[in-house]
Amino acid sequence: MMAILALTLKNWKLIALGALIAAVPISYTAGRWKGDTQGYNRRVAEVAAADVKAELERKGDNAKLSGMSDYDLCVSGLRGSGMPVDACEQLRGLPEKQP
Repeated sequence: MMAILALTLKNWKLIALGALIAAVPISYTAGRWKGDTQGYNRRVAEVAAADVKAELERKGDNAKLSGMSDYDLCVSGLRGSGMPVDACEQLRGLPEKQP
């Protein structure tokens, strides 16, 4: 036991240097992990906020869309995608015949 203590006291500078060299990668790894965790948590919060916003917009759209006719829904969908609305004509219904 005394021999180990004497050896340690003689080489304390070498031991301190070894501890410092070991501490640098450990602290770098811990800091990087903490930063990655914070980035992940921030991204999860952003996605959750976007989901809530999208759901609120859908609820507003649903209220608007529930009062539209089939033809108007078809036209709205096709115009939004840039397609011609000719395919919606069959949804207009038959014209009333005048007596």
